[in-house]
Amino acid sequence: MNELAIQGAGLGLRRAFIGPLSGHPPVHIDFHEVAPENWMRIGGRLGKQFRALTERQPFIGHGLSLSLGSPAALDEAFVREIKTFLDRHGIARYSEHLSYCGDEGHLYDLMPIPFTPEAVRYVAARIRRVQDILERRIAIENISYYAAPGQEMAEIDFLKGVLAEADCDLLLDVNNIYVNSVNHGYDAAAFLDAIPGERIAYLHVAGHYVEAEDFLVDTHGAAIVDPVWRLLDRAYARFGVLPTLLERDFNLPPLAELLAEVDQIRALQARHAQALRRYA
Repeated sequence: MNELAIQGAGLGLRRAFIGPLSGHPPVHIDFHEVAPENWMRIGGRLGKQFRALTERQPFIGHGLSLSLGSPAALDEAFVREIKTFLDRHGIARYSEHLSYCGDEGHLYDLMPIPFTPEAVRYVAARIRRVQDILERRIAIENISYYAAPGQEMAEIDFLKGVLAEADCDLLLDVNNIYVNSVNHGYDAAAFLDAIPGERIAYLHVAGHYVEAEDFLVDTHGAAIVDPVWRLLDRAYARFGVLPTLLERDFNLPPLAELLAEVDQIRALQARHAQALRRYA
């Protein structure tokens, strides 16, 4: 497997970007992230264009429908299909959401797993099984959530419990921390500081929708706001310069506008890297 290293600042790949990226790929983008579900059965011209991209740039697979917390049995045939896709394209890193999206059918949404010790053990066992099948460590993402049914633990304790029990990595979504801090009334900086930094594989940043002063919706459909930029800055200061991906799923602006946000990530990374060299 021809694995390419993940570093710097990345952009989630959308089909609308295939043309521009295939012709003259911007030097701004260090890596891409794709949902295997959206690409593993694509052939023809689009499939060839995608393969050409994965041959020359690093990629991460970011799952949408593994449903790690589902009461239904883990779909191991689907996990093996993901492994085939990752192996074919030389993608070493795979991440999924710490959530579930259905039982016997898909809900097309990411539902929160109850924050309980029992759920920690349940989902951790499923993550370990996924890692065994994929023959890779995976990174789980802290999700945004709008209700916490049956909560017996704090969100941060649940997250840390799963990471330890499953012995897996973390995809730290900075925007989700901010959204949850507003919606559930906690200190975003304190939550970030409590994260076990040694588990972090890479970061996500994105925009959200302001429904009300105390209610944010994680849409990935807007520009990143200043409080999220500040939280990202704090993450670099605390954990070092980690690979960071810009997510934008709809309301897609021109590619140049997204590249400007990717450049902001790169500039922030460069500032922290310079500071580390100064004090080394």
